[in-house]
Amino acid sequence: MRLLYFAWVREKTGISSEEIDLPAHIETVGDLLRWQKTRGEEFAAAFEKDRVIRAAIDQTHARHDAAIAGAREIAFFPPVTGG
Repeated sequence: MRLLYFAWVREKTGISSEEIDLPAHIETVGDLLRWQKTRGEEFAAAFEKDRVIRAAIDQTHARHDAAIAGAREIAFFPPVTGG
């Protein structure tokens, strides 16, 4: 699966994207967010406030309870504000 990181999520992880095999127990966006925190100091910092992080599955916005089975790509980004 391809994971993409944008804005301060990218800055804190130090990467913009990666190809990764997820553990079998990861079934939802929320599971993935919680797992990200266990991947090291940079990821713990990036996903510390996981409730505010938004996600998109295959370029479609997704809630944290959305299933990720069959997804090719998941993107993570902070809330967007208009101006």
